[in-house]
Amino acid sequence: MATTALKAAPKNGPATAAKTSEKIDFTKAEELHAYEEMLLIRRFEEKAGQLYGMGLIGGFCHLYIGQEAVVVGMQMALEEGDQVITAYRDHAHMLACGMEANGIMAELTGRRGGYSKGKGGSMHMFSVEKGFYGGHGIVGAQVPLGTGLAFANRYRGNNSVSLTYFGDGASNQGQVYESFNMAKLWNLPVVYIIENNQYGMGTSVARASAVTNLSQRGASFDIPGEQVDGMDVRAVRAAGERAVEHARSGKGPYILEMLTYRYRGHSMSDPAKYRPKEEVQKMRDDRDPIEHVRKRILDSKFATEDELKVIDQKVRSVVNASAEFASSDPEPDPSELYTDILR
Repeated sequence: MATTALKAAPKNGPATAAKTSEKIDFTKAEELHAYEEMLLIRRFEEKAGQLYGMGLIGGFCHLYIGQEAVVVGMQMALEEGDQVITAYRDHAHMLACGMEANGIMAELTGRRGGYSKGKGGSMHMFSVEKGFYGGHGIVGAQVPLGTGLAFANRYRGNNSVSLTYFGDGASNQGQVYESFNMAKLWNLPVVYIIENNQYGMGTSVARASAVTNLSQRGASFDIPGEQVDGMDVRAVRAAGERAVEHARSGKGPYILEMLTYRYRGHSMSDPAKYRPKEEVQKMRDDRDPIEHVRKRILDSKFATEDELKVIDQKVRSVVNASAEFASSDPEPDPSELYTDILR
């Protein structure tokens, strides 16, 4: 009997605009803050890519280049005591939470001064002091953990909210839906942020998901959701404030699908041949989140070209210093192999 290969129905290319986003005007201070934070993430990730190419970073390394507006905008919507947990594309989240570039880069290169003493690497570092509860290497594993953070917040009555990030690929994992059910059942203060960068490890979201509006994945649990222009930091912050207020006020979980785009491969070992170069270049030219902020700053006369160059120099100095620190910091002593583990 003849068999027919199954093929996903053809769908449109990457989404470039959100359906439900509202934007808010930033003050001069907010525009400059967003610009510097996003630029720091961009330059840090570019440097990490260079160090990986030089063999100073081993294992996996997933870069966030192109997605900077998501984490910076969401961080602007938080209060002291709120928590962040995410997957393995996590360096940007650490920087946005206020973790030091030196400690992050040292961890990437496996040095003593890293946030996990050089034993966690790219995907496994955290800082309770900064409210960052880790990058996690198992797809979707952080979602029940983030839900658990929200449960703890409600149990303690501390009025804090858990931001739980995951990608479009993880949105098809069963444990995500178990978490949705529990979160709504108990109206836990958690905001689920789906960073839809349009591609999983090598597969377009249109070929992996029957329904590509991921913001509606919580509909059967009565969890509200919306799609957000994840390439515009103002839209991200506006949506973030709505979602965080919803969760903090006791109304339960909220889903934000951030329509964003990664310029690089899934990881450093991915040549990304599954998408045309023209697609990537068009996103860089038309939708780059940093360039949009830069243009607004100049058009509003919030800063001059020379003043923005000073910010760029400051950021490059921080990133270069982190690379120098990571290159000179000693590796962990062999005795550390048996510390900080469950036995």
